Amino acid sequence: MNYYLLGILILFLSGFISLIFKNEYRTKILSFFCVVSSIFCSIPAIKVLFEKNPITTEFYFNPLFGNVILNIDNLSAFFILLISLISLPSIIYSNGYLKPYIEKGKNISTQIVFLPLLLASMLLVVSVSNAFMFLVCWEIMSLSSFFLVVFETEKKEILKAGIKYLVFMHVSILFIIFAFVLCSLNANSYNFSDFASVLVQNKEMANIVFILAFIGFGLKAGFVPFHNWLPDAHPAAPSHVSAIMSGIMIKTGIYGILRILSLIKYPSLTISYFVLLIALVSVLYGLLYAISQRDLKKLLAYSSIENIGIIGLGIGVGMLGVAYSNNIVAVFGFMGSIFHILNHSIFKQLLFLSAGSVYIKTHTRDMELLGGLIKTMPKTSILFIVASVAICGLPPLNGFISEFLIYFGMLKGLEINNFFEMVVILFSVAGLSLVGTMAILCFSKATSIVFLGLPRSENSLKVESDNGKTIILPMLFLALASLVIGLYPQALLNILSGVMLVLTNLDTNILDFGFVSLLQNISLISFGFLTFLSVLIFIKLKLSKKVSVHNTWGCGYNKPNNHMQYSASSYINPFTSMLKPLFKNIFDIEKPKHLFPKSAHFNLQVNDIEEAYFINPLVKFDEWFLAKFETMQSGNIQSYIKYGLIFLILIIIGSLFIG
Repeated sequence: MNYYLLGILILFLSGFISLIFKNEYRTKILSFFCVVSSIFCSIPAIKVLFEKNPITTEFYFNPLFGNVILNIDNLSAFFILLISLISLPSIIYSNGYLKPYIEKGKNISTQIVFLPLLLASMLLVVSVSNAFMFLVCWEIMSLSSFFLVVFETEKKEILKAGIKYLVFMHVSILFIIFAFVLCSLNANSYNFSDFASVLVQNKEMANIVFILAFIGFGLKAGFVPFHNWLPDAHPAAPSHVSAIMSGIMIKTGIYGILRILSLIKYPSLTISYFVLLIALVSVLYGLLYAISQRDLKKLLAYSSIENIGIIGLGIGVGMLGVAYSNNIVAVFGFMGSIFHILNHSIFKQLLFLSAGSVYIKTHTRDMELLGGLIKTMPKTSILFIVASVAICGLPPLNGFISEFLIYFGMLKGLEINNFFEMVVILFSVAGLSLVGTMAILCFSKATSIVFLGLPRSENSLKVESDNGKTIILPMLFLALASLVIGLYPQALLNILSGVMLVLTNLDTNILDFGFVSLLQNISLISFGFLTFLSVLIFIKLKLSKKVSVHNTWGCGYNKPNNHMQYSASSYINPFTSMLKPLFKNIFDIEKPKHLFPKSAHFNLQVNDIEEAYFINPLVKFDEWFLAKFETMQSGNIQSYIKYGLIFLILIIIGSLFIG
């Protein structure tokens, strides 16, 4: 535990120490400290995962907090490794991403201070077992990520997205406080271990606490309908921050849900079906809106909602397995969700870093202004394609493994002799299958519009070369990690098996459920597929003649241009046209008025229906209501004294009645 505390202390101090150095050296110094910290934090986590013995330390903080317990069990150890190691590529990437800002004289102090603070607070969130201290660390995490999001404060839309994010995070913490207060009043303690004894004995209270906690943690994770902050905040943040937020930070919400679940031990059918339903809606909703986006980072943000839904499906299936006492369903559901937490953190970071690489060169996220980048940015293009294959759940990459395990758990769930459960599982299988098709449509659109075809504007036409090593190498590491896990997933079984013990409460070894043989078969098939593909590429390169390059056939028109190709909107129009009621479409059209018009344009903006029909009306009502009190803010001190006296008299009268 001493190594772990030292690692967190290094993170807390690293930002302030880095500020001592010149602007151009700060990111390098910070990267060094983050690497050292990750090593120290990983040592106890790896020990716990292999030995399956929790490490606990307790110290007296102050009279308010009481005894604070730091506990690294298998669940905490998994998330500690996730935060410590998987965040490093984004930290190193920040050296290249922030370089243009430094050259322009932009102050990067907020990035230097709050980035390690975010990592340190996340590490404490997943290891502290005192509710009071947990809430403090949770708030530090929200505030530090807010300052990272609003890095470019001169842009109004970024500041607006950051404030929206902060508001949602404070709504989130309110629900978590309600859940913890309910537990604390019954347990007379702030410690999670005391919460567990109460929740196990009182199932009705356990259901209420879980739903409150799920809403609070679900806001952070991005489950629908608690997702509205995510599509705005992630695109607003710098790309390395977006990668950490989407790949890792939102998983702290998943950790919170799993931690409450581990305290309840045996979830009821009510909350099991509740999680499964919310997850299924999130999967479909997230990818439906991802498909319709023209902002590349907003597309990736909505796809994060979809992947959080996939994780939720695994959790829901696992909970049903525990509730129905079906161990194999429980193990496959939870194992699939844990695998997908890891896999998503890898390929989603790679996607956001690739989008950042594109943004550095083109200064735009609008896919309608991109195109043809595979010729000038081949490394970024290939790495984006690799991540797209992974997120679509296609072999031989890691996304396939976790989705396959969740599918397998669902199909095993059909063996449970309950009609309602079978109907729910069938709908879940159908929904996940539909999402697989939608994911391919979504990321084939992103890949083809951004990287293939002809440049659609000066933004992409002026690009001459790819980014340097500090940008490409972290992305390459993530791509290789995705491939290695996809080809050899059984290597992680021993590490992840301990996490199952926390969630399923099984006495037997989870490897007895046929995991090894199943993943070995998948591994062999993946190796065979990759070998076959490599042979085909080799034959193609060796036997094919030199390729002649010509312009695309223009059907007799000898002056083809970049307008004679699919746009992002037209690519997905056949699909979205069937689902018009689910979108709030805003059209900007200037129709051609003459035979040879000088100007004409068409622009389609797709708004989130929750924001259009719920959030925006609520904000407008709030503005209208607060405007009624503008006259009170007169600037007259005498008026303020008068208001103070009135409220003081009311308080005195009220206290007399209460007495």
